[in-house]
Amino acid sequence: MSEFFGQKHIVGVGKILSKMLAEDKLFSLILWGPPGSGKTTLAHIIAHETKTHFIAISAVTSGVKDLKNIFEEARQLHNTSRQTLLFIDEIHRFNKAQQDALLPHVESGLVTLIGATTENPSFEVISPLLSRCRVLVLHKLTQEYLKQILDRALKDKEQGLDNKFEIEKEASEFLVDVSDGDSRVLLNTLEVATSLCQQTTLTLTDIQEAIQRKALYYDKNAEEHYNIISAFIKSLRGSNPHAALYWMARMIEAGENPLFITRRLVVFASEDIGNADPLALQVAVSCMQAVDFVGFPEARLNLSQAVTYLATAPKSNASYMAYEEAVSDVHQHGTLPVPLHIRNAPTQLMKDLKYGSDYEYPHDFEGGKVKSEYLPEKLKDKKYYRPKSIGFEKNIIERMKYWEK
Repeated sequence: MSEFFGQKHIVGVGKILSKMLAEDKLFSLILWGPPGSGKTTLAHIIAHETKTHFIAISAVTSGVKDLKNIFEEARQLHNTSRQTLLFIDEIHRFNKAQQDALLPHVESGLVTLIGATTENPSFEVISPLLSRCRVLVLHKLTQEYLKQILDRALKDKEQGLDNKFEIEKEASEFLVDVSDGDSRVLLNTLEVATSLCQQTTLTLTDIQEAIQRKALYYDKNAEEHYNIISAFIKSLRGSNPHAALYWMARMIEAGENPLFITRRLVVFASEDIGNADPLALQVAVSCMQAVDFVGFPEARLNLSQAVTYLATAPKSNASYMAYEEAVSDVHQHGTLPVPLHIRNAPTQLMKDLKYGSDYEYPHDFEGGKVKSEYLPEKLKDKKYYRPKSIGFEKNIIERMKYWEK
């Protein structure tokens, strides 16, 4: 376990997996995490440390017949007091009948199950099976862990590459960045690159050739990252869908997390469009959900639709500016008292103190609007929200003018 990179929250000293192995108390697990986060590796380590009979299958290519053969093999081993550890990769691909076939044998302890999934097991694994397993969440590997994995693959004589290779700093940074937390992508790319390389030093060109992708200058921690984000938002604000699409494509092709882009869209929809087009926020939130649900590369279509909609929507920062003005008054005037007529009055004492007295219920009046003051006395008649004469806010202006009359 000491040679495993990442996931210190479950494999660190005193953590659940370390304690399980130290105390030799094996129990069924569901490992839930993104691709390349170490689920399969952990299963192999557990099998090695516990000296169990290890059987690994994929839910994509296996069925009930395969499970029956595995259980028969496990029974024979059980008679010799040897435990069977069954690892099922992509367990979420098993249908209900296949998962039902697993259940009695996990319950009886004939096999100890380790299931690996990239999907939320709450939705993909049947409740009876899920209740008999501990769900451990694995996180995407950080760049620091990927660098350690890369370094070991290059230098470890026993478990690394057969031939000794070095890698240029620029090539190393690009490989780590483009792997996006997936150790499998990193190692597969490295293997291809070394097989193609004619010398002992891997260059950026070698890594690009192996992964068939050019490096775009977009260091996520450097100035250009913020320059491109800025260009993207300002293109949207300037109602230029063409430029917005270009800068978004730059981010995506350079390996930016698409959910980061959608978060910016959700903020933009309220900050720069607001009530000029109330649907803008719905579009942005729907895009965020679609990107999370669909994943890449198809989610690019959802992003493109949302970006072109938001770029061409009418723009208003009235809601944003209204909040800023309200916050300014909060800081300037402190905790001003709530007017008596709009205070809550759940007890008789509060009613005796005139809490809620003279409150006019808007629904009892024509048009659902009454002439009443809702701000503290010191801010009486203060106006924060000033809608603009654009998009849907034109309708809001007319409505507010009608109320003023």
